[in-house]
Amino acid sequence: MKVLKFGGTSVGSSKNINKVIAILETYSKDEDVICIVSAVGGITDKLLFAGQQAQNKDAGYIETFKTVEAIHTDIINALNETPTKSLIDHISITLKDLRSLLDGIFLINELSPKTSDKLVGFGEKLSSLIIAETLINRGLSAARKNTQELIITNSNFTKAEVDYSISNQLIREYFKSSDKSITILPGFIAKSRNGEDTTLGRGGSDFTAAIIAAALHADTLEIWTDVSGMYTTNPKLVKQAYPIKNISYQEAMELSHFGAKVLYPPTVQPVLDLNIPIHIKNTMEPEADGTIISNSPSNGSKPVKGISNINDIALLTLQGSGMIGIPGFSKRLFETLSQEKINVILITQASSEHSICLGIETNEADRAKTAIDQTFEYEITCHKIEPLTVEKDLSIVALVGDNMKNHQGLSGKMFSALGRNNVNIRAIAQGASEKNISVVIAEKDVKKALNTLHEQFFEIKTKQLNVFITGVGNVGERLVEQIKAQKKYLKDNLKINIRVAGLSNSRTMTFNEDGIDLKDWKSVLAAGEKASLNVFFETVKSMNLRNSIFVDITANADVASLYEDYLRESIGVVACNKIACSSDLDHYNLLKRLSLKYNAPFLFETNVGAGLPVIDTLNNLIASGDKVTSIQAVLSGSLNFVFNNFNKDTKFYDVVKQAAAEGYTEPDPRIDLSGVDVARKILILARESGVEMNLEDIENKTFLSESGLQSDTVEDFYQTLIKDEAHYQKLYASAASKGSQLKYVAKFNKGKASVGLEEIPQGHPFYNLEGKDNIVMFYTTRYPEQPMIIKGAGAGADVTASGLFADIIRIGNN
Repeated sequence: MKVLKFGGTSVGSSKNINKVIAILETYSKDEDVICIVSAVGGITDKLLFAGQQAQNKDAGYIETFKTVEAIHTDIINALNETPTKSLIDHISITLKDLRSLLDGIFLINELSPKTSDKLVGFGEKLSSLIIAETLINRGLSAARKNTQELIITNSNFTKAEVDYSISNQLIREYFKSSDKSITILPGFIAKSRNGEDTTLGRGGSDFTAAIIAAALHADTLEIWTDVSGMYTTNPKLVKQAYPIKNISYQEAMELSHFGAKVLYPPTVQPVLDLNIPIHIKNTMEPEADGTIISNSPSNGSKPVKGISNINDIALLTLQGSGMIGIPGFSKRLFETLSQEKINVILITQASSEHSICLGIETNEADRAKTAIDQTFEYEITCHKIEPLTVEKDLSIVALVGDNMKNHQGLSGKMFSALGRNNVNIRAIAQGASEKNISVVIAEKDVKKALNTLHEQFFEIKTKQLNVFITGVGNVGERLVEQIKAQKKYLKDNLKINIRVAGLSNSRTMTFNEDGIDLKDWKSVLAAGEKASLNVFFETVKSMNLRNSIFVDITANADVASLYEDYLRESIGVVACNKIACSSDLDHYNLLKRLSLKYNAPFLFETNVGAGLPVIDTLNNLIASGDKVTSIQAVLSGSLNFVFNNFNKDTKFYDVVKQAAAEGYTEPDPRIDLSGVDVARKILILARESGVEMNLEDIENKTFLSESGLQSDTVEDFYQTLIKDEAHYQKLYASAASKGSQLKYVAKFNKGKASVGLEEIPQGHPFYNLEGKDNIVMFYTTRYPEQPMIIKGAGAGADVTASGLFADIIRIGNN
């Protein structure tokens, strides 16, 4: 004999009830089936609402009753082409009784617990009648038995206590004589010894099923719901969550206590006492494995079985030096809460005895504070302890697993994973059994915390990066395309899952916390909302995704000014924009400190050599104990392209225009040609070498004409290039006469730096530098004569995008 229970969602529509009937028909072919059903989804709330309306003399209860009537009538007609007279008669009588009860409540405007029990029980009575009569109408061997004739309780209305000796005897006697293949029972309802209607409280239908299964010593109790078992965590918040195949009673109890809604722990106590396994199944996917809860689950290798959470938590803190070494404070505190009927969800106390922290439901916090401050009024007046402090908008997140006690370092992994993502822990609780580690965090961080911990403990070590890109122009487009092309490779080989969650250009911006579809990202961005730097930041902050990275591909000072805001939120920053790292030294140092303090990576490889690993190499030299003594470099792919293509047969204006058209210069070429861009790059290298320096400390030997330096607009600047062609030809002629090449060189030596155009003789490493290439020579204590040389393309959209991509991957690998 099998015992099955179907919840409100499972019987919430004719479509779902047909699925229930199909399951019962299949099961009944092999053995007899007992089926306990809840009320149709939402009906219990409607019944309570109608009762409250009637009690308040609100005639609207009649309309609510009619809604209840219509819902059940629609289900009957959808399930039965020709409803039987028996079904129509039974439903009519039951609905008539319901209306009479509501009319009575309206007349005397009273809704006692006793009347409430009678009222809400109509939901299960109606659903069980419909299902039983439909089964019979379809020719199946079925019967309905009123559970109130089997389960006897005391008169503690709304949460009656079962008399097991009488109930078990009645259940066994009935089913011993029953000859039907399928028996339908209404859940939740019972009768007192005095014959009054009672209910079994929260999770009452599960309780009914557990009582029946225990009384008959069933092999298994199956609870059918709308999810495929107990999940590793909330699947609505963590898309990677998956059903747990096997779990122990204790693990299930812990997960259920901390928010898993599949079952309510006290209701399954009867089967737990007899070691009867509970099988959680999905009515919508009956073939799915579901979850088996038993005393001897196959635990596998994972020490953590699940992650759960409770929202709407308030943290109460009682503290003061007068508590130390004085017995009785805890007793008085808990007695006060007990008298107020306030349930304590979490307890933690410092070993110094200076404070006690309690987690309770937020809606009870104000009542708790008033009562506790009154209890300790004398001690507060004498300043022995402080008035109770209350923190709201909190949640509890718990790791659960029977085998956690056998694994070292789980707490450390939990706390470090949360810390890396800026999830602040307000309180910690862990029992000596080590089956549960609980932390109290801000409610706004719950989704990020669950995703972070699930990634840490359940996923195949795949790190998800949530990337937000601003400045999606030439370079940005290439970066998005590179991410799209390499997404599968990174996931398969480096276990990094990059999700582009936000995009912005100068006109529009768009966001999607599940990841923007990169197959159609251009049209998605074009249809986005109006771009705003501050709104972009606030949106990234409010989305609060784990491993978030802000990528700046602009040359905008306003964007750079926001870096510290991102870092303070533990959002990593990858910058192509040089402005921040070449800004005032104090600001540069602040960004570095914030990066360390908030564990937020701050990477800017493309600031110097586009895709070349210049800064990474320098950092590795410094980290290994080497010391930079001198740097010589050609750091502008733009200027190298210009002077490699400029000669007596070309016009300087034409070459600069060509460089701009091919994407080698900034939109304003004065940034490149003035030497400011190169000065910023050597400044960044000097700073990364450990030298404190500002931009004004760098000597800039400009080659531009005076009119070029004085130009007000980009167009004016281009006109000066035409007018001053002779000036630039003179520079070329001087170098050519000596057999030299013109190169714009950056130098750092003995704490001083300079940038300027130089005539490079044959044989020098810079002489044959072609096209847009860059070259950097590091002279160090380990490379005093033969420098370490890094050489390659130093400009261009593709290589710059690849440098940004490399920084993103670097964060993923850390």
